[in-house]
Amino acid sequence: MASASGSDDDEFVILVCTDPTNEIEGDISNEEIVISTTDIFRWDFPSTLSFRTFKIRAHRNRLIEESSYFRGLLGGSFSESCLDCISIQWHLETFLNVVKCMFHCPLDITSKNFIPLFQAALYFGVEILLLQLKSWFSEVSVSKDPGLFQIQLDDLIDIWNFGLEHANGFVQELCASYFARNFMWAMSSKFFEDVPYDLLLLCIKHPHLTVDSEKHLSDALLIWLDSNIERLQRSNKTECGFSDILKQIRISLLPLWFAAGKRSSSSFSELANESVDSIFRLTQVTPIGPINGLRDGDLSHLRIRLTEYSKRVDLSGCLQITTMILLLSLLPNTHSVGSALRKSIEESISNLEQADGSKYQIPQGLLPTLSFEAVQEVDISGCLKLHLEAAIECFSKSFPSLRKVKAAYLLNFKTTTLYRLVQKCSLVSEVDITVDMDPLISSQVSVISSSSAVISLAQNRPYTVGDSSSVTSLYHLGHSLSNITKLTLEGRSDVCDSDIQYIAKFCVSLCYLNLKGCISLTDVCIANLIRRCTKLHSIVVCHTSFGMNSILALCTASSILSNSPTAQFGKKHLDSLAANLQLLHMGGCKCADEASLQELLSQTQMLKSLCLGDTNLVDDALCNFSGSFLEMLDISNTMISTAALNLVVRKNPGLKCLNARGCKNLFQPENTTKVAKFSSPYTCEELFIELGKTCRLEEIALGWGFSYFSLQGLKPAILSLRAMTVGLGGSLPEDALRLLPTTCPMLESLVLYFQVISDCIIINIMKSLRQLQTLAFCYCLGDISISSFKLSMPNLRKLRLERVTPWLTNNDLVLLTQNFANLVELALLGCKLLNSEAQCIISSGWPGLIAIHLEDCGEVTRSGVCSLFNCTALEDLLLRHNGPGIQRNFILDAASKMPMLRQVSLDLCDASEGDFDLPDDADRYCLRSVKIARCNSQRCNVGPYFAEAHRKPVHRETLVLVWNSRNVFRTVVKERL
Repeated sequence: MASASGSDDDEFVILVCTDPTNEIEGDISNEEIVISTTDIFRWDFPSTLSFRTFKIRAHRNRLIEESSYFRGLLGGSFSESCLDCISIQWHLETFLNVVKCMFHCPLDITSKNFIPLFQAALYFGVEILLLQLKSWFSEVSVSKDPGLFQIQLDDLIDIWNFGLEHANGFVQELCASYFARNFMWAMSSKFFEDVPYDLLLLCIKHPHLTVDSEKHLSDALLIWLDSNIERLQRSNKTECGFSDILKQIRISLLPLWFAAGKRSSSSFSELANESVDSIFRLTQVTPIGPINGLRDGDLSHLRIRLTEYSKRVDLSGCLQITTMILLLSLLPNTHSVGSALRKSIEESISNLEQADGSKYQIPQGLLPTLSFEAVQEVDISGCLKLHLEAAIECFSKSFPSLRKVKAAYLLNFKTTTLYRLVQKCSLVSEVDITVDMDPLISSQVSVISSSSAVISLAQNRPYTVGDSSSVTSLYHLGHSLSNITKLTLEGRSDVCDSDIQYIAKFCVSLCYLNLKGCISLTDVCIANLIRRCTKLHSIVVCHTSFGMNSILALCTASSILSNSPTAQFGKKHLDSLAANLQLLHMGGCKCADEASLQELLSQTQMLKSLCLGDTNLVDDALCNFSGSFLEMLDISNTMISTAALNLVVRKNPGLKCLNARGCKNLFQPENTTKVAKFSSPYTCEELFIELGKTCRLEEIALGWGFSYFSLQGLKPAILSLRAMTVGLGGSLPEDALRLLPTTCPMLESLVLYFQVISDCIIINIMKSLRQLQTLAFCYCLGDISISSFKLSMPNLRKLRLERVTPWLTNNDLVLLTQNFANLVELALLGCKLLNSEAQCIISSGWPGLIAIHLEDCGEVTRSGVCSLFNCTALEDLLLRHNGPGIQRNFILDAASKMPMLRQVSLDLCDASEGDFDLPDDADRYCLRSVKIARCNSQRCNVGPYFAEAHRKPVHRETLVLVWNSRNVFRTVVKERL
């Protein structure tokens, strides 16, 4: 193009831009557009980019100043320097952004255009753009709000590779920094397995690596290694790669169950064994003992990973965590702990863990503890060695934004501890101190005798708290209102009326309350709590004394509660708590009669989750339910009929979970009186057709009335079903069971009772339902063999085979360990061909089991119990009728060698010396309950043709020992528990 003669034109140059990758062909009306940098702030990008070519009238001097490319082209001795028209072939949108940057216009940089802009900045030599890109990436990498600058993992990998290709160190460093800070997000991405080895290694060595727990990091690394074995082999990094990555794991901080389970892993077995040894070694170090007891001068391997980006700290299952480890993790990160610092830590721990509870304070200036303001959630469930009051003091100093605390399975977490927590950590809004349910639910057992004793508190036990006098003194400190909105006390049989009265005083903002299994509470006490906590919208009171008084408190208008203590049923109140309830679980509450249930259900129109199993529920009450928002309904073991249930189903199309096991009236035809209450009678098939039309179920548990035709009717509703249980009274023929995988292709849990099964059915299930995590066949009929279990099921976590595999041998058991390698719970009943070698097979094949139930399994314990002790992470152990060889001191041995063991169930038939030694509180470790059944021998009628009469054991009674934070209860009941 000829140059214009005017001086004004000499200041500008025309950039003719085309995209070499543009493959658009054919005539288009808008082939070309002319734009000028003088109007750059008014450029319409979408309109401009619709043209194949555009001409930019740009200021020559600005191009020379901002771009080394144009400086050389327009300001040098090249022939082009005198031209006023230059051809540019580049991606159009990217080049427009380059021009905008050179003329100081703001850019919208994203992870998608970062690489194209970077390439253009390098090619055209635009330093200002390089600085903007670096600034943007730096800001993203340190942001505490990843949602604000979210970089998808696949984009991050591309950026890393680009930086590697162009030897750009800052890009690689920022990629690793971003990856490290957002590791929890990244590990859940489908692209995690594609992360390059060098990026992963740099990330996990980064000081800002942020993970919820060491378990999460280990899981992620093992998944990555399993997916990249071939890639590492091709690059000759297999052995070195495994070592460099896995040695970054702090194996002393893994949960025992996780470490024990990985002992069978090919890539992690050696480290897993080291981890288990380290955990047991740490449990022997007393919390108030000298820090030198840990031998190693460098204690970095004991530091819990905490960074300024940490939001959640998950220590659940880490029984080895002590106050020393917690305090050490809150100090500035140094390579070693000097003698002066060691002495300071010991002094602080001594102050924190005084047995009399008089003070739990970190002396000011003694230790430079850090503050992690982003931490909002802490889980210390199962941390048996952690001194709770000391931990609370640490939380108050270092986690000022703490909102959620979970401390499940810690019997020493008392009401006084709860009060101290809300005093010290005033922002805490959710607390969960669940323990195992008491096996003695009074409505379900016949008590022969019962006694109790107060627990004697041993000195210097790490989980000792004050006596009753400290409770009284603490309560008289005066109460301050807490921010707690969600409180879970499930299984707390030691919580009494006085505790709840005090909770009602300082937790008036409660919205969610779980009292399931709190059997010491009275109905009057629960009613008073409900009256006090007027914001409640979710109540779980299963297996408590929840009854007429509590229901009256729910159904009475909140504005008149204080003035009408004698209010009666029969009048609806729109401002009652019942009218606003979203969740009500009261299964097993026999104290609520039919009339009170009817009144309650008439007012709970907002309910989303309703559990009425094992109550006095009848049709009249359920038909009174006016709600239409139900997502979960449990009416198991009640007298509900098909017509009443159908009425509720029709009004609640959002129903996702239904439990109607044990409802015999669903199968039996309604009598004339019942039918008259409804417009027309309903059959089971009609009920399930209605379910199929109306709902989209995720979980279902059925029994009586459930058949092949029921399943056909349900088909549309169960395409997304995740869990199915078919109980007594249900009858699915072979055709129905064969169609189950196609009818419910997303099943994760399948439990069948009293069904007819076969090899082909089980094989079909295992072939098709690859995501199954729970599989149970209980008391089923049919001819099955070991061929049913020859398919590998790596996702299976729980397996129950009860009275279905009497032919199971030790060799068959070996096959199960190979094909179901990741089991954590195993229950075998009636496998009579097993012998003592089965113990070794189980413990070596499934070292990470947390629950083992073996009953009537041949001679598994004939020679005593030894190999099972290698399942060090066991929490629940049942051994009954497996051979009379169990040693007298077995319970004491098991509690000491399996420190997470909470429940033990035995039978005196198996005692080698006819009895078992019972633990006292000093040597029970984590035990919550011990159940010992006793049998009588009964002569079998085998006819006159046998020389000797056969004698079989017949259950007589069960001794149950239950510990809570205050007492040990010794009860004898008729039932076999």
